[in-house]
Amino acid sequence: MGYRFTSCFSFCTSSEPFSVGAQRGSENVKDGRLYSYKELSAATQGFRPSNKIGRGGFGPVFKGRLKDGTIVAVKVLSVEAKQGEKEFLSEIAAISNIRHDNLVELLGCCIDGKNRMLVYGYVENRSLSQTLFDSEYDQNNFSWTVRRNICLGVARGLAFLHELVEPHIVHRDIKASNILLDRNLNPKISDFGFAKLFPDDITHISTRVAGTLGYLAPEYALHGKLTRKADTYSFGVLLLEIVSGKCITTTGVLLGEQNLLEAAWALYKAGRLFELVDLKLNGKNCEEAMWFMKIGLLCVQKIPSWRPRMSAVVNMILNENDSGDVQISEPGFIADVDAIKVAREQSSQSPSQLQSSLFSSKSTLQFQESLAK
Repeated sequence: MGYRFTSCFSFCTSSEPFSVGAQRGSENVKDGRLYSYKELSAATQGFRPSNKIGRGGFGPVFKGRLKDGTIVAVKVLSVEAKQGEKEFLSEIAAISNIRHDNLVELLGCCIDGKNRMLVYGYVENRSLSQTLFDSEYDQNNFSWTVRRNICLGVARGLAFLHELVEPHIVHRDIKASNILLDRNLNPKISDFGFAKLFPDDITHISTRVAGTLGYLAPEYALHGKLTRKADTYSFGVLLLEIVSGKCITTTGVLLGEQNLLEAAWALYKAGRLFELVDLKLNGKNCEEAMWFMKIGLLCVQKIPSWRPRMSAVVNMILNENDSGDVQISEPGFIADVDAIKVAREQSSQSPSQLQSSLFSSKSTLQFQESLAK
């Protein structure tokens, strides 16, 4: 069944399947449903605040129940798509056809004039940021086995997007709040495939999502150079968070004025990386936990080409690669988000001024080296 270019308010049939003949690789994409505004409003009880379960860089998310009893998550997009309805539906159809155990399932969408909503399968246990970093959540749920499974699942999901989907997908915003956990605490990556839907200037810097800065690869933050290795960098930061139980922006008695990445590098050089392993693990599986942090440091190396492919990361997590002689170079550090925004707006700034305003002194040289590669 086709679709009609009308408002969500005027669909006479709810939950229409749509087929726009979208192409991703050689396959004709036909999955996805077109929901009416009336149906989604009823499902979320008029988008009642008590049904709001989160907010990301692209808008608030509401829990809802469809007429058939299906529990869904409805993301109300707060930024205007750069495409018309036909192109938007083509991209949604393509994304809906991408299925993997470690990706949140996109069920369909709703169009109301310039407004857009996305409908996802509901994931029961909220996001990693709302659980692992929440002191009110039962941290006993995060045993080493669970953390290992989360790391492996996210790596597999990214490897699938990077290497098995054609054309490949770069996520752009891998972080704890975009990793959702199902009832068994299995991870599912959300918000993938958005790169073509929104204007290029709707970046994760300009939307100022709290905590995002620490996940951004330097080459992406500075020049907007987006490759799969930018996702690898973000995953490396996430890996450090999962093993340490600390958010990237955390400072304190252990870390001093350093953020998590700076502290991890300092402790690695000092041969004391074990000090960063979450104390709630009670010293169990410490050797494997430290190996995971070394994988994280490999992923955040300053020169993008030195970061491993995500399929290689999966093998390292499964310990299929020899971990004995791993060589890790210094990470790329970013100092301040406001400096980045100013620098990107002031293109007349000299390279030396640009670098000094963006990076701490210890990372300026390393970034120059990476640009020269």
